[in-house]
Amino acid sequence: MYRFKDYYSNQVTLSFKDHPFSNTPGHVWVICRYKDKWLLTKHRGRGMEFPGGKVEKGETSKQAAIREVKEETGGNVCSICYIGQYHVDGKREKVVKNVYYAHVDELPPQETYYETDGPVILSTLPSDIKEEPSYSFIMKDDVLVHCLEYIKNRLPET
Repeated sequence: MYRFKDYYSNQVTLSFKDHPFSNTPGHVWVICRYKDKWLLTKHRGRGMEFPGGKVEKGETSKQAAIREVKEETGGNVCSICYIGQYHVDGKREKVVKNVYYAHVDELPPQETYYETDGPVILSTLPSDIKEEPSYSFIMKDDVLVHCLEYIKNRLPET
């Protein structure tokens, strides 16, 4: 289990165990690959980030993750796996978010990308993403660092 402060100095607890904070989290975040590259989206208000959002009534968190990738990038998820969950003890609210790792096999254009400007494909992520103003605050805490390490060391064929 990891504990640290996020971009806004909220306390964050991250775990790679099976749903340690909630069996029904309210949010999802999906670290995506497309053709051996990183697949992000450009949120109109926050900047570049991996797709994610709220779990809607009647759907599982995995279904929400697949939907969010489709809505924000147009991507069709061909494989997805749960990798962890984190809890943010925010000043206004507490958030529990599942983190998934997904591969996308198709990226057809679509009419709308909702609150984003659509897909962003990168060969590599910046080495010091925390200093990059074009990236969302969601990318600037240790959740990303630990998740990328987890993916690299524990998942096959990344």
